Parts: sequence; structure tokens; C-alpha cells
Amino acid sequence: MKMRAAVCVHPGGPEVLEVREVPVPAVRPGWSLVHVRGAGLNRSELRTRQGHSPTVTFPRVLGIECVGVLAESTDPALAEGTTVTAVMGELGRRFDGGYAEYALVPNALLMPVKTTLPWPVLAALPETFMTAQGALDTLGPEPGSRLLIRGGTSSVGMAAASLAAACGVETAATTRRASKVAALTTDHALIDDGLSLAYGVRSIWPSGPDHVLDLVGASTVLESLSLVRRGGTVCVAGSLSGWVIPELEPIAMIPSGTKLTAFHSNTLKGNTPVLQRIVDAVEGGACPSHLDRVFALDDIVAAHRAMEDDEGAGKFVVVP
Repeated sequence: MKMRAAVCVHPGGPEVLEVREVPVPAVRPGWSLVHVRGAGLNRSELRTRQGHSPTVTFPRVLGIECVGVLAESTDPALAEGTTVTAVMGELGRRFDGGYAEYALVPNALLMPVKTTLPWPVLAALPETFMTAQGALDTLGPEPGSRLLIRGGTSSVGMAAASLAAACGVETAATTRRASKVAALTTDHALIDDGLSLAYGVRSIWPSGPDHVLDLVGASTVLESLSLVRRGGTVCVAGSLSGWVIPELEPIAMIPSGTKLTAFHSNTLKGNTPVLQRIVDAVEGGACPSHLDRVFALDDIVAAHRAMEDDEGAGKFVVVP
């Protein structure tokens, strides 16, 4: 039995993603076959495609998340036909992922959900909203506290803003492009032009925000530490600018009493109750999905090119 999949044949530009007919994975003990109905696109997949994930071998079907229906189940607790999601756990890295009509997934990664959401909307939620919720839980903002989100038009940034606002947190978010300001739904929108962000932040909050959620990452962490109020917390939960902070000198660069922490989305696997609450909130209209654009599998090259060119304000999804 054959299926269509977008195969990353080797590291390179978007054109290295080729839609091919490949065998449907054979089910084995401890793994179940998911009929994929949608897969969110993530910048980590972009970096893997570019060759920045040294543990990933090629050819590889990328996609660190997917949603769909169990086609064959080896999990006695999950019947065939159950709506499931899967996130992380080496999906799309050590083994083939969500850019396909079917994905073979370890049972430990399967998260069943009950929902009537359309597949593209559901596919926009797992990695993005669970990462946003996990990062907010790491920061622990209280109602009435002040949160600055750097990388505010990323899918995680927009999800974090919605979740924080629902908890009574005052929010501000940054974008590098004036054309994307209208997409920010926070209390305050700031353009990060590399020159005047500190002035913009201080004009809103003279003593600085209580918390900074930094989704840009390596290139902005040190500035975020200078923006947050003394004793506040910076959480790094994204790497839009890369993985490594060169020549980090903690004593010299982290203000006394200020805290630097991180959230890694690999901890998301198996957290079904959190995902179900998020799905319910979106389905009930309490939270927007921030779905930006839906691509067909045949358009995966265009999708990666749009992602690489930072065209989106929200989540890109591919549907096979």
C-alpha cells in the first residue's frame, strides 16, 4: 500500500522537499498508524531542512506534529477511528513525521481529543498552544502582571498573548515589521527595529515588564534581560534567531536578582488534559486559533518558502 509524503531528500533550500509515493509504514508493537488530516508547520522543521539538526538523517519525512484518525491501533486504550494528535518525541526527526498521508507514531505520543473543530484548525493547535501554555506556566504571571512577548507574530507568540490575556495579564508584543502590527492582539504593540525597543518598553512600563517571553532567542536574550524589571524573569521558549548565545558571561550579563529560564516543547508529549482544555477553549470561542494559512501537500515547497521569508502572522498548516 502506497501513500504520498513530502520527503526531505537532503539538507538545503525549500526545493529539497519532494512529494513522493512511498510505502505506508507497517504497524509494529507499541506503535500505531495515524491517518494524518493535518500537520502544523514549525520553524524547527525549517532548520532541520537547512541541515542544522545534526542527529537527523536523510531522506526524512519532516513534521514534529500531526492530527488525524487512528487507522491501526496497537494501544488497547485507543480504538481505531479515534481522533488523535501527536507532538515531538523525535517525530519527524529520528523517525518520519507529519508531512504525509499516514504516520507511524509511538503510542506514548498519542493524545486523543474530542472535538468538532475542522482539521486545519485542530492542526494549528498542539505544538503552538501547548508550547505557549508551557512557557507561561514556567513564567507564572499573575493577573495584573506585565508580560512582554518577543516574536509576537509567531504562532507561539500569538497563542501566548491570547492565553495570558485570558488570565488577566497585561501584554505587549514585538514585531520587526510594521505591516504585521495589525496582527498583534495585545494591549501594546511594539516594533522591534533593533534601535528603539527599550524606549518603547519604558514608555509603557517605566520599571520594565515583570516577565519576558523571548521567542526570538539567541540574538535577543541579553537585551531581554536588560528590559525585564530587576528581579523579573525571562523565559526563552523559541529559537527564531538560532540556538546559541556566544560568549555568555552570566555574572556580567544577567542583572542581579533577574532570572533566566527556558521551556522546551519536548516536555509536551502525552499531556492530553492540557491539550483538551486548549481545544475546548478554541471550540467554544474563548480563544482564537491563529490559523494563518493552509497549504496542500503539493505546495509544501511554497509553504516552507513562505515560512523562511517570515510571511506569516500565526500558524501555517499542511493538509495531505
